[in-house]
Amino acid sequence: MSADLVPPYLIQPLIPAITASHVSCAQALGSEVYIGCTNGELVRYALQSEPDSTKQESYTLLSRQSLPNGKPIDELVLIPYMSRALILSDRHIHFYTLPSLDPVPNIKPIRHVETFAVDQHHLSRVTPAVHDIPSKLQPVDFCVIKRNAIALYSLYEERLVYSREIPFQQGAQLARRAGQYLCVADSQYYNVIDLQTAQMFPVLPVNQAEEDTAPVKPFIVVVGGNEFLLLSWTGASTIGVFITGDCDPVRGTLEWPSHPLAVCLDYPNITTLLPNGTIEIHSVETQSIIQVVAAPQDSDTVADQRIGLVASLGGYIVPFSEHSEKMRKTTLRFDRK
Repeated sequence: MSADLVPPYLIQPLIPAITASHVSCAQALGSEVYIGCTNGELVRYALQSEPDSTKQESYTLLSRQSLPNGKPIDELVLIPYMSRALILSDRHIHFYTLPSLDPVPNIKPIRHVETFAVDQHHLSRVTPAVHDIPSKLQPVDFCVIKRNAIALYSLYEERLVYSREIPFQQGAQLARRAGQYLCVADSQYYNVIDLQTAQMFPVLPVNQAEEDTAPVKPFIVVVGGNEFLLLSWTGASTIGVFITGDCDPVRGTLEWPSHPLAVCLDYPNITTLLPNGTIEIHSVETQSIIQVVAAPQDSDTVADQRIGLVASLGGYIVPFSEHSEKMRKTTLRFDRK
């Protein structure tokens, strides 16, 4: 088979069953998987090697802990560059270390949070290698959207620095940041804010179907540089529009037959999970569909239901079954001369 015909995506189970409450969010990095649950538990799995090379490596439970409030974990953001994790729960942002998930000393949780956005440029920084000469890490900037304001913060290794606030309207549901530009979705519009000038521009309705009063989930994806992908429901389908931080449209338009449950960027592809369990993969460059992963045949069972997609910026390790199959012991015969 030609390499061009090999599907870019395969579905492979990592953890057969989560020994905790219902999963509310998840992230992965290297050989570790972090899972947030609806009961406030934070569960950590690690890839364990097998002494027997013929057996496949597997992810096993390494630790389980609960946030102080015991409320659902809404969002989990990993910052590999600084070995930190930001966890949103009950309108509080908590700060933890990676990979141990210990609370960062001397940094108190941020309260009254509607949503938050870490600068995507800082999330994409290269993690220092073990053999690199130790140096002071640059801070990681992020925005906290509160009820009536946008607060700007910088996170250092051992301290948190508040910068300033920008007045903002109520009702923020989702935010993503790329450099000086912040895109925030409320119940009606996607808005782009220039953080340097504090100017805001509404750019696209979340729901274009006036007769459809059902709430529509907004999606914002940072594609690269200062470019965002925004999804808008038209009443008959969902369209994806690419815009810059200056609110200029770029590229073409994506389209889905129904409003997705989840959207992820794996450049140069956009991966979406549809309500029927189908996963569609579009090319960012051509906007065409390059692959469709069919829904599970037994989707009636809870274990087979697909409820979300998560992108892992730092990458993670997936055990490969063919490796163990090919690493079988065999007897070799040597002839003495």
